[in-house]
Amino acid sequence: MAGQQPDVEVFGHVIGGEEVTAGDGAHFDSVDPYTGTAWARLPLGGAAEADLAVAAARRAFDTGPWPRMGAAERRTILHRLADLVLENRELLALADTRDMGKPVTQSLTKDVPRTAENLRFFADHACLTPAEVYPSDTGHHAYTRYEPAGVVVAIAPWNFPLMLASWKIAPALAWGNTVVLKPAEDSPVSVTMLARLALEAGMPPGVLNVVHGYGPDSAGAALTAHPGVDRITFTGESSTGVAVARAAATHLTPVSLELGGKGANVVFADADLDQAVEWSVRAAFTNAGQVCLAGSRLYAHRSVVGEFTRRLCAAAERLVPGDPKDPGTLLGPLSSEAHHDKVTGYLDTVTAWGGSVETGGAGSGLFVRPTVITGLPKDAPHRTEEIFGPLVTVTPFDTEDEVVAEVNDSPYGLNAMLFTEDLSRAHRVAASLRVGTVWVNCFFVRDLRAPFGGVGRSGLGREGGTYSREFFTEPKAVVVRIGDDTDTGAGA
Repeated sequence: MAGQQPDVEVFGHVIGGEEVTAGDGAHFDSVDPYTGTAWARLPLGGAAEADLAVAAARRAFDTGPWPRMGAAERRTILHRLADLVLENRELLALADTRDMGKPVTQSLTKDVPRTAENLRFFADHACLTPAEVYPSDTGHHAYTRYEPAGVVVAIAPWNFPLMLASWKIAPALAWGNTVVLKPAEDSPVSVTMLARLALEAGMPPGVLNVVHGYGPDSAGAALTAHPGVDRITFTGESSTGVAVARAAATHLTPVSLELGGKGANVVFADADLDQAVEWSVRAAFTNAGQVCLAGSRLYAHRSVVGEFTRRLCAAAERLVPGDPKDPGTLLGPLSSEAHHDKVTGYLDTVTAWGGSVETGGAGSGLFVRPTVITGLPKDAPHRTEEIFGPLVTVTPFDTEDEVVAEVNDSPYGLNAMLFTEDLSRAHRVAASLRVGTVWVNCFFVRDLRAPFGGVGRSGLGREGGTYSREFFTEPKAVVVRIGDDTDTGAGA
């Protein structure tokens, strides 16, 4: 544990509408990766706090008003929460920046507005999405109800702390569930602020709870194995996702897992290179490459690979590292010393694998400069493993079939990008890739109605729009006899 600092801010668990500390006084500090000093202190929760939070969420679900409200009433509260998020945008943005080094301009202009948008979208979606009615000629009326599932455990990652937490809790709350949210221990503050704002918005106590702690042998493990939980939604590293699924299986708790990625980026010979470079830089280096969707595995047609790589390196070199609290900074440090050691470990082995660093490399402190690597063989870990840092490998290809096979030859299948001016090729290749999302001539453009998730080690299930409704509800068939016909219709 870091020593007490005079300017350390103290936050608690939010359980049953109250902010509380750990019963045994245990705590941990959130360290600003730019300054290297602790700036926030959190209670270290475990099984006891998990039990308390699940019990509070269960009471709020079983006897409280939230699941019994109409969707429009819940929408009013969620919209009020979205308003409060925007009113407190500077505080929320700065919390994510201080927790994990994200440039504050990104936090302020992207993550916080998207958090509000998630809350509004799912609040509206729950009101506006129709349910099914099944025509019958047997004198019966059949229809579907979407009932809230119950208590939802949401485990959010550290790279987009506020935004990805809202992606999980917004649909769960909109459909009438209660939630226990466990943020990553590296980035716990903004969601604690969000839980405070939820109470201010009028959300009943126990509907949104926040428990702080670690994963194994701590709050995370206790929550995922808890018998009182009805749904688990997790975003994080693939091996952790396996552990979550294993724990949930004990009680047959349904899980939604958005896991790691090794996003492929394919630049065809006919691509607009200016556009391809601009989007490729965003895909590889946004958030210092700490993005599950990062386009870190780049393939360029042999006829353009030299020119494309030259332009990519020049664009990467314009991303100057700096203080993430400075509005002009586009590249912040990595989130922690341990993560920095992991990423630089890959840099240290490039030459041994026969590759060349065209630009970039390790910087001072916890910084890693935007790095472009060429010449690596197919089985190099830099090309096969999720690094989660600002490293991109560039590999030439000759044919469409060749590159499709290369992209699909991966245990990950979260997303891919392709750049081409050939409309037929765009549709043909998009259909051939075994991934959850394909972006054509763009990156990270989201429609919240569309399914989001991956295949293979990139996850299990889909969320977004009606896909979130399916996961966070228990669909119920209702059949009403309205005529005199005694025919019961088709049997089971």
